[in-house]
Amino acid sequence: MDGNRRYAKKRNMAEGAGHKAGMLALKYMVGYCCELGVKYVTIYAFSIENFKRQPEEVEALMDLILKKIEGLMKEDSCANRYGLRVHFAGNLTLLSERIREASKKAMEATAANSKAVLSICVAYTSTDEIANAVQQSCKEKCDKIAGYGSNGLVGGNEEYCHGQNSIKVVDMEKHMYMAIAPDPDILIRTSGETRLSNFLLWQTAYCYIYSPSALWPEIGLRHLVWAILNFQSTHFYVEKKKKQH
Repeated sequence: MDGNRRYAKKRNMAEGAGHKAGMLALKYMVGYCCELGVKYVTIYAFSIENFKRQPEEVEALMDLILKKIEGLMKEDSCANRYGLRVHFAGNLTLLSERIREASKKAMEATAANSKAVLSICVAYTSTDEIANAVQQSCKEKCDKIAGYGSNGLVGGNEEYCHGQNSIKVVDMEKHMYMAIAPDPDILIRTSGETRLSNFLLWQTAYCYIYSPSALWPEIGLRHLVWAILNFQSTHFYVEKKKKQH
């Protein structure tokens, strides 16, 4: 038992060091993006599926996330240095009250920044985002129909109910967690993985995906520049395909 405990402790320490190294890599990558003039940066900080991990690891990650969120409100933070408006995207109701409150304060503190937008996806999965957008779109349409009916403007007009009030793509996109940003041009998926891990599935239909073999803590400027160069070489073809649809 003692041996197992020592192993678990060492594993948790190693994972903690890895998470901190990942946060440092994130800081540098955000800075590189700003220096290169990237207007929208979105990061996948914590998936809803990550809540299934060991409670100790989840708690450690939440503490680290809280510390970094609080750091965004400091005068010398990267958000203020680069003029970043910070936006938290995801099912924030799943987070603890202290993290929700810190997220709210960080968004308020950076609301006047206008050079770029940093979206942090936390308690996020794309399937949850899409399901929420459907629910919100349906609620909005139902409220509108009920309002018209109470004013005697619609009544039992089935054509209206199934025509103007059917759910459209524009309705869905308006209620997406990521409605604050345009669809991404480039998605970087580290570790040589080719799966999107339930991240921005709706928004990446015409996105260039770059998957370097480097682990996230090892990611650097050369990877970002290479991703941009590859995107530029395929940009014309992608734009052509967009227009065809």
